[in-house]
Amino acid sequence: MSFPCFPGDSDHEYQKWRDRKLHNMPGSADELVVEVSDPTSLSLAERNALTRAVARTNMAIYAGPATPEAGSEVPRQLGAQFGLHRLDPNLGADEDAMTALRVIEGAGPGSGDYVPYTDKALNWHTDGYYNAPDRKIESMVLHCVRPAAEGGENALLDPDIAYIVLRDANPDWARALCHPNSLTTPANIQNGVTIRPERSTSVFSTASDGSLLMDYTERKRNVIWRDDPDTLAAVAFLREFMASDSPFIYRARLEAGWGLLCNNVLHTRTAFRDNPSAPRLVYRGRYYDRIRT
Repeated sequence: MSFPCFPGDSDHEYQKWRDRKLHNMPGSADELVVEVSDPTSLSLAERNALTRAVARTNMAIYAGPATPEAGSEVPRQLGAQFGLHRLDPNLGADEDAMTALRVIEGAGPGSGDYVPYTDKALNWHTDGYYNAPDRKIESMVLHCVRPAAEGGENALLDPDIAYIVLRDANPDWARALCHPNSLTTPANIQNGVTIRPERSTSVFSTASDGSLLMDYTERKRNVIWRDDPDTLAAVAFLREFMASDSPFIYRARLEAGWGLLCNNVLHTRTAFRDNPSAPRLVYRGRYYDRIRT
């Protein structure tokens, strides 16, 4: 039986891709970090180092200088150097389609009604898993202007690894998550107005460049998994794996001037405590483009 979401249909092709992927995986989060002098204007060596990291595990962390006055221009210009231009103007985004992630009181999009705008922990997810099929989030930049006083650490997992461990455990489970209705997000209705309709998607699909793409959330509310034994077993397996101490799960805290460049990898955020005089501020850019490597 075929795997419609995997770029390469035969078991032989899968094994070659799998072995190459596992062989090249970093041994620690430190190997993801690239020091840069100016993320808005990378040197050739800096760009190549970030490209190599993304090619290995779909993510890289740049460690640049703290420039609070630059605002969202840093992640925008950083992304543009890797072919990222088509920003997703999601709920809560600013006029430039960049999103300022910070603690915001109140109700509605971009507020405490949505966990990213609180100091609470965020469970495993990829960004935009509820988006329409023609608005798939293929990449993302997170840029830290100010870290929290305590906490706010990210756990990061390459979707390719999630696919590999799942398919190795049971190919039928991987196949089940390629089903177009494996994950359904109910409609988002605020005050009687439908902000986003109900949408179904496959967990694994093919990105615009032919690589693997993943839509996933560990939320237990406001998400409906296909009522199928293999789908439910696959989700249970992934949850257990992502709760483990696997060496493929990297943990890092973005400091001031640091950022994450990634092909929409699975990620979490621990709860944090703010310094009231200098609260945590992270800019997020979601893109319909894949990182050019």
